[in-house]
Amino acid sequence: MRKDNRTLVTKFILLGFPIGQKIQYLLFGIFLLVYLLTVGGNMVIIILVKTNSRLHTPMYFFLVNFSIMEIWYVSCTVPKMLQDFLVSSKSISVPGCIAQCYFFFVMGSTENYLLAVMAYDRYLAICNPLRYSTIMTPQFCGFLVAICWVFSLLGTLLLIIFLCGLEFCDSNKIDHFFCDISPLLKLSCTDTTLIKIYFFIAACTVMFSSIIFTLVSYSNIIFTVLKIPSTLGRKKAFSTCGSHLTVVLVYYGTVLFMYVRPNSRDSLELDKAVSVFYVAFAPLLNPFIYTLRNNEVKGALWKALSSNVVFKGENLFS
Repeated sequence: MRKDNRTLVTKFILLGFPIGQKIQYLLFGIFLLVYLLTVGGNMVIIILVKTNSRLHTPMYFFLVNFSIMEIWYVSCTVPKMLQDFLVSSKSISVPGCIAQCYFFFVMGSTENYLLAVMAYDRYLAICNPLRYSTIMTPQFCGFLVAICWVFSLLGTLLLIIFLCGLEFCDSNKIDHFFCDISPLLKLSCTDTTLIKIYFFIAACTVMFSSIIFTLVSYSNIIFTVLKIPSTLGRKKAFSTCGSHLTVVLVYYGTVLFMYVRPNSRDSLELDKAVSVFYVAFAPLLNPFIYTLRNNEVKGALWKALSSNVVFKGENLFS
């Protein structure tokens, strides 16, 4: 029973970016293009792997799952942001806000786990090549991916249970373009100490366990590669994990800054700016990193494009 007459909030207003309407239309066009390129780029990777038998290996199986996760990841936030660029009332219901927060962190946790699994795959391929095919069977690869999703879905569930138990009173304005955890907790009129502690511990556990696992894998990879006598052999070994390592550095560089640092009084604007990068632009970079830095994917893409051009040419002159 409440001891005051405060009005409970039933919907939030996402303040987004405090700019003029013309600039919002411009941003709508930019972010729509980014979203379409992100979804399209990841779909290209999925199709290439599915249709090219040379890419039916564990590494590309994990890459397909990573691309699927990236499509869902951007779809949690960007479509709503695009809608808000075009309307004056940028509202979202409380259940809708909590659901967005849940799925956003499910995708984020899954990304951490998948990056760690992909690092382990590269470790086995380079450090234990003779046992690689017997360990990384299709069944074991499927098991690893399933574990990533199950841990993410269940590990984030307690956070959402905590959020569902909060009451939001008086102010309903979220100073963000999506329902992130920090600005959401600032609006609660109930004690959020426990949920802040839990979120910080959970975020640190997921990220640092994945980072440590990835660092250990790459430390072993580096030591193994340095023992290869030929320069060409070392270069070939490093090339198989260069794309993954680039994605790891981009992702953890932004996420660690965002969530594993002390809160400051004037951090919301900075958080919003950093969020734009890892929510919209980082997922856009990943398909290009994996295609431009990976000779096998580039070869498959060129083969697909060449076959399509030849097929169209034959139809044109037939």
